[in-house]
Amino acid sequence: MNKLAFPILAVLADGKFHSGETLARQFGVTRATVYHAIQAAEALGITVFSVRGRGYRLPRPVTLLNAEAVCQACGEYASWFHVQVLAQVDSTNRYLMQESARGVAHGTCVAAQMQTAGRGRRGRTWLSQLGGSLTFSILWRFQCGAAGLSGLSLIVGLALVRALHELGLTEVQLKWPNDLLVMHQGQWHKLGGILIELQGDMEGPSAAVIGIGMNLEVEQVMRQQIEQPVLGLNQLFGQAMNPNVLLGKCLAALAWHLNQFTEYGFAYFQADWTAHHAFHQQAVNLLLASGQVIPGQVVGIAEEGSLLVETAQGQQRFNAGEISVRSVA
Repeated sequence: MNKLAFPILAVLADGKFHSGETLARQFGVTRATVYHAIQAAEALGITVFSVRGRGYRLPRPVTLLNAEAVCQACGEYASWFHVQVLAQVDSTNRYLMQESARGVAHGTCVAAQMQTAGRGRRGRTWLSQLGGSLTFSILWRFQCGAAGLSGLSLIVGLALVRALHELGLTEVQLKWPNDLLVMHQGQWHKLGGILIELQGDMEGPSAAVIGIGMNLEVEQVMRQQIEQPVLGLNQLFGQAMNPNVLLGKCLAALAWHLNQFTEYGFAYFQADWTAHHAFHQQAVNLLLASGQVIPGQVVGIAEEGSLLVETAQGQQRFNAGEISVRSVA
């Protein structure tokens, strides 16, 4: 992005008009330079209204991420994290994976005002625009190897649900293995997702880069690019959520849940997770990576986090990454 684009967007975040002349004077540049910076922002898909005689403004006010405000919202867990806020990054997970390889501290959290090439499971793209979503990644180091981290993505999902419930969004549910859902107008809508990438030795120690994306505001143009029904937390909440408070509450919940997971494993949370599973005891179609579809009924979650499904062949276990779950209409 043009180096001046984000500082200008930060000024426009109040949702009010700012003239090109005022912006040029504020940043000590020409009006033409301001214009080119606005163009650079628009090239990334950011809508900036331009009205002759009034100047530029964003479609709505946007609360930008602030590391200090995030830490305040973390409460007693603030010291557990090292929060960095980036103006723009291709992927917070990719960035933190690189930083992890360089030995960055346990508990590092990288959040982005804008993410231009976010990733979901199976290489899907996670779309993220200024003020449209909360996207962040945290680095969590473990003494065990990857085999000891079964159920990690489920624990992360449960922590996020707990944080959202604390903020009053008690209708948020989980979809195995790593989606946040809410029922809206008779249909499940996706609120967010999780992508976990591991580094380290098979026997340990290991490090998990935990990437999280949650929709705040989903514009119509974004809905047309997404294959499934989606909803923003702002719509669910009834007003614009403060992303700093949201991130702080999520980090606090993650700290507690990850600490318990390290001590006791997924089995400690098995019943709690099942109680928040949107598809528990529901008929589903299991879509295998091969393209095969297996109908069945979800009957639970195993102690290591695999999905238990009653099929025509009897009860079977399915592991994360092997299937997708769709409710049967």
